[in-house]
Amino acid sequence: MHSTVDFINKKNNNFKPDIALVLGSGLGEFTKNLNGITIPYSDIPNFKTSTVKGHNGSLFFTELFNKRLVVMQGRLHFYEGYNLSDITYPIKVFKNLGVKTVILTNAAGSVKKDLKPSDLMLISDHINFTSKNPLIGPNDDTLGERFPDMSDIYTKSLRDIVKQCAKETGTDLKEGVYIMTTGPSYETPAEVRMFNILGADAVGMSTVPEAIVSNYLGLQTIGISLISNYASGISDTKLNHAEVVEMGKVAASKFTKLINAIIEKI
Repeated sequence: MHSTVDFINKKNNNFKPDIALVLGSGLGEFTKNLNGITIPYSDIPNFKTSTVKGHNGSLFFTELFNKRLVVMQGRLHFYEGYNLSDITYPIKVFKNLGVKTVILTNAAGSVKKDLKPSDLMLISDHINFTSKNPLIGPNDDTLGERFPDMSDIYTKSLRDIVKQCAKETGTDLKEGVYIMTTGPSYETPAEVRMFNILGADAVGMSTVPEAIVSNYLGLQTIGISLISNYASGISDTKLNHAEVVEMGKVAASKFTKLINAIIEKI
């Protein structure tokens, strides 16, 4: 950890971010018109590299609305062969850099007909359907409790702020429960029907491990899903990752507008 943090501090001139933003599949356009310092994951000690199309694979440091921001341009996934320690390592790095708030975004499939592609969904809670937990193993009591409470993992006070930002920007924001599977295969229609029964609104292959560790570290957490497609069985269309990336481009404008408003207000 020390070698990672020291390297980043040298590269970004000891820039101390307040907010970390993790960009999901197809959402990399957020940083397009921003100036800042870019550090490729491949250069950072102990960082793994993203192998998925639509994930740039770099840390971007910038200032926006007088807030210091680190943007994770592409995340790591369990289906890439990384373990949960690899996937959540950046969140621990952010904590060591001084981050207080983490905004997690993703592209997700809708398991309900009234949650449409291109919709934005504020995550109110999640279901971990992977049977994996990033906190398994010896606990470091200096970082967090052995058995952390999970009743407010997506910080309610921040969710209220996000909903207010949506009203002020005219963004049609839904709210719901996100369920994570390991991937990389998409879910079967039978699985999607089960997720609906379990109370999920959207399904994806990320976010939950980072949210668990963020909560464990005492960081305030926001989760936002871009609904990129209907999940299997909700429509007759077969699923593909190109659709996910394309929907990110379609929703880029309203996504950027909402994220900007959130950063300005928190």
